[in-house]
Amino acid sequence: MKLKPLYDRVIVKRVEEEEKTKGGIIIPDSAKEKPREGKVVAVGEGKIEGGKRIKPELKKKDRVLFGKYSGTEVKIDGDDHVILREDEILAVIEK
Repeated sequence: MKLKPLYDRVIVKRVEEEEKTKGGIIIPDSAKEKPREGKVVAVGEGKIEGGKRIKPELKKKDRVLFGKYSGTEVKIDGDDHVILREDEILAVIEK
């Protein structure tokens, strides 16, 4: 299935967190929180303000942080994704 986000929306694929702590303790699935970090899979064309289209700052393959309760969760081909507005993205992770 392919999804194309509209306006200033972004589709983010969640990135799995570490299975163990730094001390070597394995965290069971039931105790894990959903990751708030992801990789941008698709970006809309931007929002329209004052009759002009404002292009999004994000691009495909950016690694981002988003709020715990932000966006709408969807499953695409069995993987967890989140559809967010660009202003719900908290930060871009730079390496």
